Amino acid sequence: MQPSRDIQTLLDIMVALRNPETGCPWDVEQDFSTIAPYTLEEAYEVIDAIERNDMDDLREELGDLLLQVVFHARISEEKGGFNFGHVVEAVTTKMIRRHPHVFGDDEARSAGMAKGAWNRIKQVEKDERSARRVALGLDNAEKNGFLDDVPTYLPALVSALKYQQKAARVGFDWAEAEPILDKVAEETQELRQAMINKDRANIEEEYGDLLFAMVNLGRHLQLEPEMALRAASDKFKRRFHYIEDALNNENSSLDAASLDEMEALWNKAKKAGK
Repeated sequence: MQPSRDIQTLLDIMVALRNPETGCPWDVEQDFSTIAPYTLEEAYEVIDAIERNDMDDLREELGDLLLQVVFHARISEEKGGFNFGHVVEAVTTKMIRRHPHVFGDDEARSAGMAKGAWNRIKQVEKDERSARRVALGLDNAEKNGFLDDVPTYLPALVSALKYQQKAARVGFDWAEAEPILDKVAEETQELRQAMINKDRANIEEEYGDLLFAMVNLGRHLQLEPEMALRAASDKFKRRFHYIEDALNNENSSLDAASLDEMEALWNKAKKAGK
């Protein structure tokens, strides 16, 4: 087996890895659920490479993500289900159908018009998929609410954003960002009161409401909450490294330093633009 740019080589490698007699014992043992965490991890690593503008890493991480698709498709094929070709057929069918202004007779004079057509066609597909699942006994006909197609396994910030985006399509939304700041202040006060009352369940609820309001604010400011929080976390990490390095240069350590010393170094890192 030799490296290749041909997708068939990757498919053949997966077949070999999954061979019960001659394959890799670890790969043979895996199923959809056991490799799902790796699929999510690889998607995040793609995002990380993009944020670092590391094209070598991006090429490699995209390959790792593609491997996850091939892995899932092979497991399905072994069970008599869909194979990789069916995956490709499904996505090409979807892209052609959702772009009638490119592959059909419709016109889209702006990105907004194109997105509008995309959303309308996506809703039709959602209805068709729901009807198919009901017919197969895989879904409850009553579970067909407007927000029910948002996957429950998404990270909480992403899930909140998608719920808000869908609700906004039918007009359930704030008109602008400014009033949401008042909502954030309101939720902050309610959290403060829950903390005073020492009501653990209510504290968690109000904290969640505050996070949800912050996601709403970010959406209206055209910010991705997941990306914004990742950036804040990266900034925290850089400044903490600054503290650690400064203490090491002073023959001290994190364990030996006082809170006041670490806070002073934190402020230095902040002034230095870390």
